[in-house]
Amino acid sequence: MPADTETLIIGASASGLATAAMLGEARRPYELLEATEVVGTAWRHHYDRLHLHTPKSASGLPGLPMPADWPRYPARDQVVAYLERYRAHFGIEPRYGQEVTRLERVDGLWVATTADRTWSARNVVVATGATRRPVRPTWPGMAAYTGQVLHSSEFRNGEAWRGRPVLVVGFGNSACEQAIDLVEHDVVAHLSVRGEVNVVPRDIFGLVPILQVGAIMRHLPPAVADALAAPLVRVTVGDIRKVGLRKLPYGPNAQIKNDRHIPLLDIGTMDHIKNGRITVHGAIARFTETGVVFEDGTGLDVDAVVLGTGYRPALEEFLPQWESVCDGDGRPLVSGGPTELPGLFFCGQFVSPSGMLREAGAESRRIAAAVAAR
Repeated sequence: MPADTETLIIGASASGLATAAMLGEARRPYELLEATEVVGTAWRHHYDRLHLHTPKSASGLPGLPMPADWPRYPARDQVVAYLERYRAHFGIEPRYGQEVTRLERVDGLWVATTADRTWSARNVVVATGATRRPVRPTWPGMAAYTGQVLHSSEFRNGEAWRGRPVLVVGFGNSACEQAIDLVEHDVVAHLSVRGEVNVVPRDIFGLVPILQVGAIMRHLPPAVADALAAPLVRVTVGDIRKVGLRKLPYGPNAQIKNDRHIPLLDIGTMDHIKNGRITVHGAIARFTETGVVFEDGTGLDVDAVVLGTGYRPALEEFLPQWESVCDGDGRPLVSGGPTELPGLFFCGQFVSPSGMLREAGAESRRIAAAVAAR
């Protein structure tokens, strides 16, 4: 069957838009499919307080820097405005309302099925993101809990719980910034931290963004980069064990490479913990009607539990051959280059010490070059 276009791009957020822009500049035909009616859908639904943790100077997508008069760390709504501007700047016209429910190879082409039609192409770029589906763990007794349980993707701000106790589960950047938001809304904030963690400052002495250092050190072996950074982390963050946290036996660069998780980029959480405004607890063992019991046997009554427990790409929902290109957790083995399946690419699936937007931009350039070479 004849192909509809040379390349299909699935997802019109930062990674998909950057890929479309780079294919356009390479004069390669493409179609960009978006499940919703707007670009950057995920950004539009994040919590109110969200700002980029990467500076604007290192967060622009290829061909269009972020405005110079914006703050160093743009807010959520500014990122949305930037993505809209990027789409218009490159004349990108996504096909909206085209949620892909199945993606498979048929007679040497990639065929994407949506609710009202099929699309075919020689190449396909999956730019649906690493945070496509929230991870929602369960615990014994959870059904009997009378308070509110919500995932961090549903959190907007702490206004509803002013003066009341709330527990945030997790120690990722979203969980810790949402804990800060709770403090700022006079909520009695608690954190449940299950495992060992790394903490680095977002800015070195308030001057140099740590991710600019990470962009340089990414070319070093992770163990070497961590050894060089360790004295700086000790000076700026201190000993996190003194506030009840357990430290990973390896550093943040090894964490990114091996675990594919970003360490906490601290923007004030540690100060709140040290000053008693956020109380740290261990892992949850079970829920009660009014709260939780932790694994050390202590209990806590809370009015709400926010699950800052992460996301998964959920590629198995539409890609039958996902196991041949993903690890056991369903995360792509390759992002920004050819995979084991001919013509299949992923963009924006890897965490990066230099920032996700910067990484998506670099990957989009490599993908455009690979498509042109095919």
